[in-house]
Amino acid sequence: MLLSDYKGIKMTTISDTILRRIRAKQRGWVFTPKDFLDVGSRAAVDQTLSRLVKSGVIRRLDRGLFDFPKKHPVLGTLSPAADKVALAISSKTGDKAMPSGATAANMLGLSTQVSAKPVFVTNGKSRNKSLAGRIITLKHARVPIIDNIPDTVNLALQALSYLGKDGVDQQTIVQCASRLADADVKHLTKASHQVPGWIADIILQIKMAKYGQIRATT
Repeated sequence: MLLSDYKGIKMTTISDTILRRIRAKQRGWVFTPKDFLDVGSRAAVDQTLSRLVKSGVIRRLDRGLFDFPKKHPVLGTLSPAADKVALAISSKTGDKAMPSGATAANMLGLSTQVSAKPVFVTNGKSRNKSLAGRIITLKHARVPIIDNIPDTVNLALQALSYLGKDGVDQQTIVQCASRLADADVKHLTKASHQVPGWIADIILQIKMAKYGQIRATT
């Protein structure tokens, strides 16, 4: 077998593996070349992704950022979900991203306010990205996004940061405790030394509320 034939077979294998992985993730997935570096070299991955863009299988959103776009029978190709874009943007630099404090508070039932624009917090630098007809805003988190803990716990920390020291009352503490599982409260307690003192104090109150030592006022 000629070396050129061997390289051609190897490249075909890489391309097939990448295509299978993209299809397995289903439409709407936003990704970067880093998601395939276990398959082949960066050059081989880039070459395959460029070929898939040209054939219309995937879409290039930005340099090093792609999606497997959803299709609508009437509207055609849809814009990617903002949260998936934010996660992919951050992953390019090894950072983490998650919903902003306002959205986190709403998700946990601690606030009725909803952000009008897609805003996310990250442990990386703040920046705006204009992609596929929308602007994604990433803001550096005032409270760190902590590794190796459930997303719900990080959501709670971002929500508390957003509400502020004077915006957290007894009812909020009880509500937060009710939304967190026992394991979440344990992770939250372990994270106390990584957050501002006033949030650490609230974490203690959440722990007390979880186990019935604090009850909501009526």
